[in-house]
Amino acid sequence: MTYRIAVIAGDGIGVEVIDEGIRVLKAAADVFGFSLEFEYLPWSCTYFQQHGRMMPADGLDTLRDFNAIYLGAIGWPTVPDHISLWELLLPIRQTFQQYANVRPIRLFPGLTGPLRDKTSEDIDFVCVRENTEGEYSGIGGRVHVDTPNEIAIQADVFSRVGVERVMRYSFDLARRRRKKLTSATKSNASRYTMVFWDSVFEQIGAEYPDVETEKWHVDALAARFVTRPESFDVVVASNLFGDILTDLGGAIQGSLGTAASANLSPEGAGPSMFEPVHGSAPDIVGKGIANPIGAIWAGAMMIEHLGENEASDMIVRSIERLTSEGAILTRDLGGKASTMDIGQTVARFVRESQQ
Repeated sequence: MTYRIAVIAGDGIGVEVIDEGIRVLKAAADVFGFSLEFEYLPWSCTYFQQHGRMMPADGLDTLRDFNAIYLGAIGWPTVPDHISLWELLLPIRQTFQQYANVRPIRLFPGLTGPLRDKTSEDIDFVCVRENTEGEYSGIGGRVHVDTPNEIAIQADVFSRVGVERVMRYSFDLARRRRKKLTSATKSNASRYTMVFWDSVFEQIGAEYPDVETEKWHVDALAARFVTRPESFDVVVASNLFGDILTDLGGAIQGSLGTAASANLSPEGAGPSMFEPVHGSAPDIVGKGIANPIGAIWAGAMMIEHLGENEASDMIVRSIERLTSEGAILTRDLGGKASTMDIGQTVARFVRESQQ
C-alpha cells in the first residue's frame, strides 16, 4: 500500500523535527512493508513574506488528494499570529471538517515531569478538542477603531451538529479506553453556549450507559490536571478550552517537545492532519537541540489513522524504549542529545524490531 503525505514543515524548529519524524516513518515503512510518498509544500511565514499569503489560492484543492497532512509548526515573529492561524491552519481544519483534535497526554516511562510524586502510571489520558467552531469561529468585528469609543465583539458559535459529533467521537474513544469521559465547561458564566454544551453532553451520554461521565468548570479542571491527573481517561472540551488545557497537559508530561496531536476528519471529508503541539520556537532554531519526540509520535498517530497499526505501535514502543533507557535525550528532558540523535535512535529501534 502506498500513502501520499503532504508535508508542511512550516517555520522554525518545525522543519528540524519533521525531518526526524520522516526518518522514523521511513524506517517503519521499510519494516512493515508499506510505502510513503512525501510531497513538501513550502507554506509558512517565509512563504507569506515572499507571496503575501500563507498558501496559494488553490492550496486547499492541492491538499484534498493526499491521504494525510504532516505538519511541523506555523508561526514566526515577523508575521502576526492571527494571520498565520487564520490563513493556513484554520482553513485546513474547517474545510476538511477536522473536528476532533486528539491530543494524548502521557508521561513516557523514564521521564520525570514537574509534578511531584506523579509517574508515567499517573499521567496517561487523552484530550479531545472541538476543532472547527466554538470560540474560533471568527465571527465578530471592531468599530470606531483607535478612538475612545472603540468596540470589539467576538461571537462564540456552538452548533448542535458540531457539538454532537465531537461528543460522540469522545464517548466512542472513552468506550475503547477506560470508559470515563470528563467534559470541560463554564456554564456558570457562559449561560447560553456552555449550558447548551452541557445539555448535549448529558443527552449523548444517555446513549453510552457504560461510560462514566463527569463535568468540571474549566478553571477547576485545570487545577485537577495538576493535582489529580490520574483521575482522567478522556477529556472533551471546546475549541478554546481544549487549546489551553492541552498546553497544560503538555507541560505535565515533561515537555511540550513530547506532545503530539491529530486533527481528525472522522468522516473523511478530506485528509486528516498530524502535528507536534509545540510552536516554532525561534529561540532555539538552528541549534539542533529541538525535541522531535512530539513530531515522531504525531507520525505514529498518522500511520495508525491510515491503518498501519503495527507500525504505529512499534514507533511508540521505540519512543518508550528511548525514554526508559534515558541515555539519549534532548536538553529539555535533561539530556545532551541532538534532534538528529533522537530521530536516528528511534529509527534504529524500529529497524531492530524485525531482527
